[in-house]
Amino acid sequence: MQRHRIVARPDWQTKVEQVGLTYHTVGGQTYWDESTYWEFTAAEIDRIEAATAELQTMCLAAGDFILDHKRLDDLRIPHTAAARIRETWNAEPPSLYGRMDLAFNGRAIKLLEYNADTPTSLVEAAVAQWYWLEDRFPEADQFNSIHEHLVAKWKDLSSYVHEPVYFACERCDEDWMTITYLRDTAQQAGFKTEALAMQDIGWHPGLGRFVDTANRPMETIFKLYPWESMLGDRFGPQTLETLSATQWMEPVWKMLWSNKALLAILWEMYPDHALLLPAYLDGPRELDAWVRKPLLGREGANVTVKLSGITVDDTEGRYGDGGFVWQQYVDLADGGSTRKVVGSWLVDGEPCGMGLREPDTYVTSNASRFVPHLFR
Repeated sequence: MQRHRIVARPDWQTKVEQVGLTYHTVGGQTYWDESTYWEFTAAEIDRIEAATAELQTMCLAAGDFILDHKRLDDLRIPHTAAARIRETWNAEPPSLYGRMDLAFNGRAIKLLEYNADTPTSLVEAAVAQWYWLEDRFPEADQFNSIHEHLVAKWKDLSSYVHEPVYFACERCDEDWMTITYLRDTAQQAGFKTEALAMQDIGWHPGLGRFVDTANRPMETIFKLYPWESMLGDRFGPQTLETLSATQWMEPVWKMLWSNKALLAILWEMYPDHALLLPAYLDGPRELDAWVRKPLLGREGANVTVKLSGITVDDTEGRYGDGGFVWQQYVDLADGGSTRKVVGSWLVDGEPCGMGLREPDTYVTSNASRFVPHLFR
């Protein structure tokens, strides 16, 4: 595994915008950074793929464990959602994708967290870095069959979902381009689709249904919007009450995995597992170097990093009152100067690609650079 510097394509902004990556610059700083790339060996890619598959199997067991041992309170999940989570876990309604964030130094692989409900950086991982590879290194390969897996999954869902398939998110550029891309994969599988903002989804009291802007009942909705936010919204109760009439993707059981309490549950179930870091819900315990993360935090907000009693990072945000998990600190730079996080993508639970982020600080945020990769 090697990091290389290279001259970016002269027209790189235009090229990535043409494939949907319109948010290549954040706050005046380069987010998509193709002046750098990471080169892996085929054996290293095989290890990442195998580790992701093993972690997925462990997460499936953790879902059963949480429900069988009545541990939803540890996840701070509202009691009103418990029955629906159990029902959907057992019924297995359609689920599309997720992203595991991994630390990998060429030797050890460790799970940092599982973005199982609303993962982003999809356009850059599935599309932008593939076209970069074709332009710059057409003879090389890339761990990236995300697009093909997404289209195939939609085809598998032809008898389960209803048309039009709605795609919804909040009004921000990255989220909108993410659902635009996902909408394209559904269309390539033959579905009619429509897109709208989450704020434009209506509730029709007479029909007892969620409706679009034309007051048409919505039967299948892919939402890039957290379940915990949905349940806290005005029509959160109706969301749970109408699950038999409205099919949400991702399903509500994803709350079991998108919650960082999962990290502590996994460590409890699999102590000293080679793919896990020690993690606890009641404090750092024996850990001398640790990262404290909010159970429902996003984009690096409200994260504290403490090394040998010294706080080296403490980010702000709005997620500080929903409980925390303490996880052992791992050096993402492995003693070097560049930190990196491997985002390992799964579609229908199957590993199918990855993207790399390079945070400048101890905490990975939405502004941390995305860099492409290849393997030989």
